[in-house]
Amino acid sequence: MHLQLTEEHLMIQKAARDFAINECLPGVIERDELQRFPKEQITKLAELGFMGMMVSPEYGGSGMDTISYVLAMEEVSKIDASVSVCMSVNNSLVCYGLQAYGSEEQKQKYLTPIAQGKKDGELYIGAFLLSEPEAGSDATSQRTTAEDKGDYYLLNGTKNWITNGSSASVYLVMAQTDASKGSKGINCFIVEKKWAGVTVAAKENKLGIRGSDTHTIMFSDVKVPKENRIGADGFGFSFAMKTLSGGRIGIASQALGIASGAYELALKYSKERKAFGKEIAQHQAIQFKLADMATRIEAARLLCLKAAWEKDNGMDYALSSSMAKVFASETAMWVTVEAVQIHGGYGYVKEYHVERLMRDAKITQIYEGTSEVQRIVISRSILK
Repeated sequence: MHLQLTEEHLMIQKAARDFAINECLPGVIERDELQRFPKEQITKLAELGFMGMMVSPEYGGSGMDTISYVLAMEEVSKIDASVSVCMSVNNSLVCYGLQAYGSEEQKQKYLTPIAQGKKDGELYIGAFLLSEPEAGSDATSQRTTAEDKGDYYLLNGTKNWITNGSSASVYLVMAQTDASKGSKGINCFIVEKKWAGVTVAAKENKLGIRGSDTHTIMFSDVKVPKENRIGADGFGFSFAMKTLSGGRIGIASQALGIASGAYELALKYSKERKAFGKEIAQHQAIQFKLADMATRIEAARLLCLKAAWEKDNGMDYALSSSMAKVFASETAMWVTVEAVQIHGGYGYVKEYHVERLMRDAKITQIYEGTSEVQRIVISRSILK
C-alpha cells in the first residue's frame, strides 16, 4: 500500500475542496436552520462527476477509484455533511449496488442516469431503503412485503430514516417475499418514486445533517415488474450487507471530514484568540487538545484509506470498513466537542460553524450500522 497520493488524487482532492468552499460554504448555516435540501449543490456535484465517482464510464460514471472517493468525501464533509451524505448514498449504496449486482438492462435504464445525477435535464438520484420502524440494526426483521403475482410483485410496507427520501427518483427497496425463509426470503427491488402507491411521508426534524431530506416512505399495493428485482430470488439481504460494507467507507470518510473541518476551525481560532496575554494556542492545555485531535484524525484517515485500498484491489474489506467507520465516527464526535470547547462561548453560536459540525457528527455513529453493530462485525471477524 502506497501512502503517497497520485497526481490525479491530488487534483480530485483540490477540486472537491474548491467546490466545498465556493459552493457549499455560502448559505450552509441558513440551509441547516431551514432544513433546506441542497439541490443546487448536488446538481453541481453531478456536473463534476462526483455523484457516480466509481461507476464505469460505460454507464455514465467517472471511473475513479475508492481512494478518490474518500478524498472527495472528506473535503465536502468538512463544510457541509448534508451535501456529503447525499453524495455518499448515491455513490456507495445506489450506484455501487446497481453496478455490482444489477442486470445489464437495469444498468442501462437506471444506473446511467443516477451516476450522471440527471435525466431529461432534471436532478436524478437514488435512495437506499432498508430501515423500518422495527428493523434498524436488526435488518432481518423486514415487515415490508413483496408478494409474487406472476409477472410482477405487489409491494406493501413502510421504510423510515431514508436519506434522499423526497429528492430521489429511484429507490432500492428491501422487502420480504417469503417470511418462512427468514433473511433468505428477502429481495431488493428497484422502485420508481412516480409509481402509483408510492407515498413520500413525513420529513424528520433532525439534530444534525438538517439539509439532508430524511423521510418515511410508504408503499401501498405498488406493482413492481419482475425485471426490477436485483439478482436471484432471495439475494436481497446479501445485497444489502455487501453494499453496506462499501457504504461504511463513505460514512467513515464523512466522519473524517467532519472531524477535519472542526479541527481546522479550532486550530485557526486558537491562533487568533488571546487569553492571559497570549494566543490560546500558546497554552499547553490547548496545545494538547490540538495534538490529540490531529493524531486521532490522522489515524481515522489511514483507516479510511486502507479500507478504500483493499476495495480497489479486490480484497475483502468488510473488517476494514467497519473499523474505519467506528473509529472515524467516534473521532468525529470527540473532535467536534473539543473544537466547541476550544472556541469557548463562540463555539456555542452558529456563526462559528463548530456547533453544527458537532450536531452533524453524532449521526455518523448511528446510520449505516451503529457503532455497536460495527463492534459486532469486528469481534466476529477476529474471533472466527
